[in-house]
Amino acid sequence: MPPLAEGEKPPLGLAFFVTPDNLWFYLYFTIFVVIFGIVWKLIDRDHPWSNWSIWGSAFIIFIAYFVVQISVALNNWRGPFFDLFQRALEKQPGITAGQFYELQLRFLEIGMVSVAMNVIIAFFTSHYVFRWRTAMNDFYLSKWNKLRHIEGASQRIQEDTMRFASIVEGLGVVLINSVMTLVVFLPILFQLSGHVTELPILGAIPHSLFWLALIWSVFGTVLLALVGIKLPGLQFRNQRVEAAFRKELVYGEDYADRARPLTMAELFANVRKNYFRMYWHYTYFNVARYTFGQLDAIILTFMLIPTIVAAKITMGIWQQIATAFGQVSDSFQYLVSSWSTIIELLSIRKRLVAFEAAIDNEPLPEIDQEYLAEQGEVLVRD
Repeated sequence: MPPLAEGEKPPLGLAFFVTPDNLWFYLYFTIFVVIFGIVWKLIDRDHPWSNWSIWGSAFIIFIAYFVVQISVALNNWRGPFFDLFQRALEKQPGITAGQFYELQLRFLEIGMVSVAMNVIIAFFTSHYVFRWRTAMNDFYLSKWNKLRHIEGASQRIQEDTMRFASIVEGLGVVLINSVMTLVVFLPILFQLSGHVTELPILGAIPHSLFWLALIWSVFGTVLLALVGIKLPGLQFRNQRVEAAFRKELVYGEDYADRARPLTMAELFANVRKNYFRMYWHYTYFNVARYTFGQLDAIILTFMLIPTIVAAKITMGIWQQIATAFGQVSDSFQYLVSSWSTIIELLSIRKRLVAFEAAIDNEPLPEIDQEYLAEQGEVLVRD
């Protein structure tokens, strides 16, 4: 949505979603997707999952954009509502209950659209991602003769494809929302920066809110990426040692010479060792994550203290700034907020890479070779 002219008020409620700018965007998006889909189908017309890939992805992107537009509509509503709220508390003349009821009705309109869109995207993405899992499952089962000798092959096909699909569903939707949020809210944050004349220590900076959100978010992302760099490998190894322990117990149910005490004690010692290493690495990772989270909660208020003291903004503008800054900051901090889940996804990917190596008759990844060597030594010693 382009910046408004001075003194122009944005439409509230349902009217926001049918403005000419939004209607033109819906039309452009539809035309682009149709052209792209037709060209892609001509190039790869026999792919069994092309419909879900093209039209399903386009639908998810559009709904994600629409959900972000709902946030913009709510931000437009906050300005007049909290300005009216402030004037009512100051007992200014001309404030009536009807004005509040009118704004509450506009809020309800936006809320009903939000409910509908969130239900739709949750339902559709669940089906979309299950199709992704189905495609992975069908592909791996078609290569079963090459995969069956890999440690925990059945678990990888059943569990890892399920977890990979479900994690990608969560991370993918959040990533799309983050990108769409940046596209929509960055111009709004630029516009709102005009109300902020000075920042503590830094002084007057053009478009200060945007640069503050960018620098602060990049700092948090780099910080957590550095302190959590070892966690994906540890998560991967943890799944392997747990699988080895579980597999030997299963063998022990059918064969008397398996799951002997010495073997199980050493396999469980590997489990214990890896968990304790994870606990240590997660400790300093959590110190960095939670400390950054606490500082993130006050950074905007701290930076706006000179503006607030100088009475340069109203309560409504403050609410809009806080929302826009939070939206942009959270989007830039995608890696920060999702790092633990990304770690789990990377560990699953490491296990699936071994499948790909077996299918292509390539050597197993180094971490798999190290693991198999360790487990062989345990069984030999027993």
